[in-house]
Amino acid sequence: MAEKKEIIPKKHPMPAQEPVERIRNFNEVALGYDEETAVAEAKRCLQCKKEPCRQGCPVEVDIPAFIKLVAERDFAGAIKKIKEKNALPAVCGRVCPQENQCEKYCTLGKKHEPVGIGRLERFCADWELARGVLPQEVAPPTGFKVAVVGSGPAGLTCAADLAKLGHKVTVFEALHVAGGVLMYGIPEFRLPKRVVQAEIENLKKLGVEIVTNAVVGKFATVDELMEEEGFDAVFIGTGAGLPYFMNIPGENSCGVYSANEFLTRTNLMKAYLFPEWDTPIKVGRKVAVIGGGNVAMDAARTALRLGAEESWIVYRRSEKELPARHEEVEHAKEEGIKFAFLTNPVRILADENGWVKGMECLRYELGEPDESGRRRPVPIPGSEFVMDVDTVVVAIGQAPNPLVPRTTRGLELGRKGNIVADPQTGATSKPGVFAGGDVVTGAATVILAMGAGRIAARSIHDYLLHKRA
Repeated sequence: MAEKKEIIPKKHPMPAQEPVERIRNFNEVALGYDEETAVAEAKRCLQCKKEPCRQGCPVEVDIPAFIKLVAERDFAGAIKKIKEKNALPAVCGRVCPQENQCEKYCTLGKKHEPVGIGRLERFCADWELARGVLPQEVAPPTGFKVAVVGSGPAGLTCAADLAKLGHKVTVFEALHVAGGVLMYGIPEFRLPKRVVQAEIENLKKLGVEIVTNAVVGKFATVDELMEEEGFDAVFIGTGAGLPYFMNIPGENSCGVYSANEFLTRTNLMKAYLFPEWDTPIKVGRKVAVIGGGNVAMDAARTALRLGAEESWIVYRRSEKELPARHEEVEHAKEEGIKFAFLTNPVRILADENGWVKGMECLRYELGEPDESGRRRPVPIPGSEFVMDVDTVVVAIGQAPNPLVPRTTRGLELGRKGNIVADPQTGATSKPGVFAGGDVVTGAATVILAMGAGRIAARSIHDYLLHKRA
């Protein structure tokens, strides 16, 4: 009779910087598992026959297989298994919302805490980065050229998969550094930029060419890439970098940022190292961040590290409805971020010089559920009050940048300016042009964009082979 497996009900804790230390620096908060902890966590996996965790992975990683290899201490085999499907494991292991993806379906999680799948993925990726990247197989050259517009998670994933299939891939990135939102949007303390660049270097070893400072729609349109530059297919993965604003009085005051600008200045342009780096940023004593998603948490936590005495999250629903990852909310609380729930700004107040001096808000209560399934916030008449703040960061979402969609002939667009693409293939209304990620769906997660990149890569491969036939 087989010996019954001992169940360890909780995940092994993730080592982390102490809150009192980390609010003074931009070093990574979560420190990662060591080998012994990773093996112990991997052994919690029940190795279910039905493998329910796999249905929650947008990039189709064979989760039980790589975890089994970790448990057996075959770390090289584990990372090789992961990279059969995932081109950016060190990124995903850090920022993927596993609690809503693979870990959501973990059998162990029905009665206990699920296996720490993301933590194990990060461990494997970091283990490889520390020892030198293992070679990956690449198919013989097909003779086809594919242009990838945008080097965010969708574009990088699509490029990697196409390169492995033997196609010549060129990635065009508008900024001076590749990585897209991974570089400009996610703070150093959550996703170190050296990790992103290491992953991109791995793609270059597959033969992917990356051209920076290349604004498609300006130096060349998608049509010109195909008609004049000889690209056989194009993938558009330009993301959602156009910030929404609230359109309330005073929103143009000095000291009001979009989260996009606030985080880009800090992350990509290294404003936290000014004047060693050239880009400055002004943060006042009391900062209010409007919104409740991961971007809002990132901005609020960044403000503290830039020297703010108080940093607030102002959110119109209750804590239960916060869309941010639970882990990010807990880290924010540990660091002293303050929360004003059921609160929404109606006016930003400025002094005689045009600088923010306060924010007039309304208190809310929750009504009936809206189309998102969350209870609709309803303003309480006469509940106006003024928050004493001198910096406001608006983090209520982003739309697709309109440049590429508007300069591409025959491309069907949605009512919000997003590219209309078949979710099963990534195909657009224009033959040979595919799209995926936030430029199609609107702002979503890194892993969903990566999943869209994988889907499109398969479809582009099929399209090219059919074109040859």
